[in-house]
Amino acid sequence: MKLIVGLGNPSRQYQGTRHNVGFMVLAELAAKAASGRPKTKYHGEVFEATIAGEKTLLLSPLTYMNRSGISVHEARDFHKLSMDDLLIVCDDINLPLAKLRFRANGSSGGQKGLADIIDRLGSDQFARLRIGIGSPAGGQDSADYVLSRFTKEEKDEIDVAVARAAEAAVYWVASGIDDCMNRYN
Repeated sequence: MKLIVGLGNPSRQYQGTRHNVGFMVLAELAAKAASGRPKTKYHGEVFEATIAGEKTLLLSPLTYMNRSGISVHEARDFHKLSMDDLLIVCDDINLPLAKLRFRANGSSGGQKGLADIIDRLGSDQFARLRIGIGSPAGGQDSADYVLSRFTKEEKDEIDVAVARAAEAAVYWVASGIDDCMNRYN
């Protein structure tokens, strides 16, 4: 079994914001691969899917970004998954808009959801797919920036990136992190 987690903030006020790109990717995956309706489990919304012939859980934590680790930890432990079976999908303020980057492990890079997951799991040895949301203009507060919405021009680009990221997550299930890094980075 695989677990794909998309990070974001629950609540309508955050829909479509830069920080919710992970939720957008999971919604795209769920629309294509999920069976049935979502369930509320593990402090999140969970869809069951079959991707590349493998049972896959699609989890959107409903704990707010800074506490995403609560949800991920519960789901991982309940299903007794190894770290190799976990993919986190999130935004990255340090990447150009719509750029995708897979990593097999590493630091949070300042992404608070990743930082909480690393802290609660006690390890940074899990795959992550980062989606660039661009950087704030000079002087703009980064917290305000990540909670802002995309411009119309950016929205067109990010929609393409979200579709590509959903495709990349499917490829991760089928082929693993090394092939994904070679193909998408």
